[in-house]
Amino acid sequence: MSKKSKTVKWISIFLIAVLLIVVGVTFYMKNNTITYTNPVGGMSNIGDPFILKDGKQYYMYATSEASYGFKVWKSNNLVDWEDMGDAYDHYAQDERWAYGDFWAPEVVKYKNQYYMTYSARNEGGSLQISIAVSKDPLGPFKDLSTQIIPEEGSYIDGHIFFEDDGTPYLYYVKDCSENIINGNHVSQIFVSKMNEDLTRLEGQSTLILEPDQEWEGLDGDYQWNEGPYLLKRNGKYYLMYSANFYASPDYSVGYAVSDNPLGPFKKAEENPILKQDMKIGVSGPGHNSVTVGPDNNTLYIVYHIHTDPNNPSGDRQMAIDKLTFDGKDKLKVIGPTKSEQKIKLQ
Repeated sequence: MSKKSKTVKWISIFLIAVLLIVVGVTFYMKNNTITYTNPVGGMSNIGDPFILKDGKQYYMYATSEASYGFKVWKSNNLVDWEDMGDAYDHYAQDERWAYGDFWAPEVVKYKNQYYMTYSARNEGGSLQISIAVSKDPLGPFKDLSTQIIPEEGSYIDGHIFFEDDGTPYLYYVKDCSENIINGNHVSQIFVSKMNEDLTRLEGQSTLILEPDQEWEGLDGDYQWNEGPYLLKRNGKYYLMYSANFYASPDYSVGYAVSDNPLGPFKKAEENPILKQDMKIGVSGPGHNSVTVGPDNNTLYIVYHIHTDPNNPSGDRQMAIDKLTFDGKDKLKVIGPTKSEQKIKLQ
């Protein structure tokens, strides 16, 4: 074989190799993503979605069967969800303390068990936060400690956060139904340390957020800061929350930042970071949680939107969008979206 023929041969081999690599990368990229369009999951008439990632599985809990408890859904990609039935059933408890309004369940994995915080209305008519436990994220969850807030009043939206050293904190809302300040009904967010068994609060609770920004409806007789969710990044604590009436198009998400899980927290000037966009049919986005994607890197905000944006109500659906930090460590939601989005898989 001549020198020229050998050169042509090696160039051909090189070009074929490059082509195979390009085809392989294209195939990998195409098959390493999944697309979705909000709302996701196919469920309706829910609210307050919370997603737990446990290994490679996702579990979603929501305000769903408000008269008696909560349903749970399962997914392995954040897009395709399977209804797994009831996770918590009030009628299956050994002792029943609540009589309706089962709202806003959240589940954390702790010491090889799963702990659910939720709120419901007791026989006295007040909303109270309780803790239920299960050995399986699908349930059944059994009440462990009921009505854990010792003060009188109504309390909702319990959220457990674990510090790096394992210390548990409970963020929760003193509900505006019984919390009247200067003639206005006001929902405020508090935080307290919890004991190691997650059965009670320890020490004094601290008020950390209340309505004080213009977008939060300060001119109304009812005002809300609710739905707390805490993220920690680079030594900073980012407390996400929702404001305005849940059945209003103006229900939106803001956040505040602190150097300490107990505060003080300073609200972001750019609030709200997630709000209605009626041009694309998104009304009342709010009461969020946060999860990490199948690539174990990308953050997603999980929230509800009104099923009928022109007639907002308690009938809501789940939406997800990317959550990022900009160069100045400010939270940013890439949304709300109603167009096709991609989720990177492993």
